[in-house]
Amino acid sequence: MKARGRIIVFFLIVAVLFATILTTALPTAKNINLGLDLQGGFEVLYQVTELEDGVEITDDVLADTTTALMRRINVLGVSEPNIQIESGDRIRVQLAGVEDQSQARELLSTEANLSFRDTDDNLLLDGSDLEQGGANATIGQTGTPIVTLELKNPDEFAEITEEISQRPFGENRIVIWLDFEEGVDSYRSEVTSANPEFISAPGVDQRINSTNVQIDGIPTIEEATNLAGILNAGALPVDLEEIYSTSVGAQFGEQALDKTTYAAAIGITLVLLFMLFYYRLPGFIAVITLSVYVYLILVVFELIEGVLTLPGIAAIMLGVGMAVDANIITYERIREELRTGRSVKESFKAGASSSFSAILDANITTLLAAAVLFYFGTSSVKGFATMLIISILSSFITAVWGTRVLLGLWVNSGVLDGKYWLFGLRKSKVHDAKENYSILDLSTKFDRFDFAGNRRKFFAASLALITIGMIVLAIFRLNLGIDFASGTRVEVTADETLTQQEVAATVEEIGYPSDKIVISGDDGSIGVITYVEEFSQEQIEEIRTELATVYGADPNVSTVSPTVGIELAQNALKALAIASIGIIIYVAFRFEWRMGVASIVALLHDAFFIVAAFSLLRLEVDITFIAAVLTIIGYSINDTIVTFDRIRENMRRMKKIDTVEALESIVNKSLRQTLGRSVNTVLTVVLVVIALIFFGAASILNFSIALLIGLIAGTYSSIFIAAQLWLVLKKRELQKSGPIDIEKREKERQWGTDEPVV
Repeated sequence: MKARGRIIVFFLIVAVLFATILTTALPTAKNINLGLDLQGGFEVLYQVTELEDGVEITDDVLADTTTALMRRINVLGVSEPNIQIESGDRIRVQLAGVEDQSQARELLSTEANLSFRDTDDNLLLDGSDLEQGGANATIGQTGTPIVTLELKNPDEFAEITEEISQRPFGENRIVIWLDFEEGVDSYRSEVTSANPEFISAPGVDQRINSTNVQIDGIPTIEEATNLAGILNAGALPVDLEEIYSTSVGAQFGEQALDKTTYAAAIGITLVLLFMLFYYRLPGFIAVITLSVYVYLILVVFELIEGVLTLPGIAAIMLGVGMAVDANIITYERIREELRTGRSVKESFKAGASSSFSAILDANITTLLAAAVLFYFGTSSVKGFATMLIISILSSFITAVWGTRVLLGLWVNSGVLDGKYWLFGLRKSKVHDAKENYSILDLSTKFDRFDFAGNRRKFFAASLALITIGMIVLAIFRLNLGIDFASGTRVEVTADETLTQQEVAATVEEIGYPSDKIVISGDDGSIGVITYVEEFSQEQIEEIRTELATVYGADPNVSTVSPTVGIELAQNALKALAIASIGIIIYVAFRFEWRMGVASIVALLHDAFFIVAAFSLLRLEVDITFIAAVLTIIGYSINDTIVTFDRIRENMRRMKKIDTVEALESIVNKSLRQTLGRSVNTVLTVVLVVIALIFFGAASILNFSIALLIGLIAGTYSSIFIAAQLWLVLKKRELQKSGPIDIEKREKERQWGTDEPVV
């Protein structure tokens, strides 16, 4: 009855979990804020400069500026705008889902310094003479849009109008300007223009005694409403210069969301099927915990009001790999214990206990890389890092705690006793307990491989590949995107297959020729046009309008100034350096310094191969490339740490090491024992990444390719480089200091090192 009770509890827990997921997952997903790349919109980074010489840009000035910008955004009716102060003198504005991007850009960047001048450009009144919030848009008596303004001192206005009315015809005008620029703007030069820079220039033929002023000559009520909104929001206390911007058409966002969600469904389904097929009952429990993991991520992301981006969806999928890895480590350890002849309960307890340190260390090192990425990242990269951090924490909860609770109910019920097939294990692989087998004595599928003995061959192969990679880099160099090289990137989409010649002819016809055009997308319907120069706000609006007319959908336009490009490159290098240093320090303290050094060499090895492959394939290197490299650093160190954890465990079993052969035996045994886990883990993650490559959005294709290359390189380095390099360093210690008494060192060791207390 007790056994049956545990099984009933298991199914009740599962029923409650799935009932909760089925009833709340969809509403939760719908409440999550989507980023620019998933629903369209635009992002702009402003450099804040003073309007007048000597005016200091203080925190208060920046706060006032963001307040004014937020009031303007409220005029647009944009939901969930995001305004951030960065680097002390910059403001980043993100407006997802905004329909009229040109209108939004104009609203944001306009200083809103209203002035009333005569025809000689002499100042008569300015914004300080108006009541705050007194601007209103309406329809005038003639049926045309007007904006009415409330004056602070109507008597002053009456005197001004009386003086102007006495001037000769043509000179008796009050010229109304928005953001008049001394030495640049002039009524006399603009009055003959078809589209003058001033708002209006009404004639005055008598003294006007009124508390209100009317601005007419406004073409549409929408423009009148925008002008009133700008004036009510207040003039900006600073000048804003665009140094980075990106805009995404709504059609692009919708397609990207559909494709990447589809890719996520395929990738995760393949992973779940693999777990069911290979691990049987534990695999079924992994399916449950992985489902809870995805749901938990959505709930947490909604609670923190995060913004989901394309790389964020990729982070969820990669988090599945992390969660699966934790399950695989635990299941493989349980299967090893079962093979030594221990009971199911003993094997479960020992396997869960021995796998915990490897899972913990692997997750912490990946968290280090994600934290660095969050600190140095911008926009969607920061969103990717946020999602990766949430994914790692969620996977730890579900894959470690959740799996052990659910599997523990079955194990402790006694139902699984002797049923090795439920763990995906053949009975012929299980030894009798009387044989007194230890894990070190167990055979593996990889016993014929002498990893340690062939280390020189592996080192030589890597050196040869590195040399080839350096030659490739010297010849081809990197194909830097505008994130690092600065310039403008335009992405158009069509309902049919495009050709370079067609796109080239189109952009030349509209006055923006380019010799750098790439066709991408599953059916060749996406054209990417790159320009070395940074487009102005007016140029961006012009090319967006022209291309939208040609292709029937708003294009994506990104522009990066040289200053931002250089800073992004510097921050990328800092991120890689800090992540590497953080990992080596953690590994050195948690294990020993030799393992830390070996880990970093392996990480640099992996990063270099990604860079060399991108150079050879001429793939564009953008900011998401750095996200991919840092993610691979986390995954690679994950693999390496699992191996080192097993080496440390096997050394403790050996108690004393007095020969190089004994060291080699430990390395070989450890690699053979963990290789199955490494293969299974990388296979599950590769399934996810391949789904992203073939079914995901084109905008994260290079990101996905970088992940695939890095996964292959990372697995290779963890197996063939890191452990062998540690062996070389440890061999020198053995030759220098003599036999290593592990038992004695365990009693005397300092925390985080295998060195005895001096």
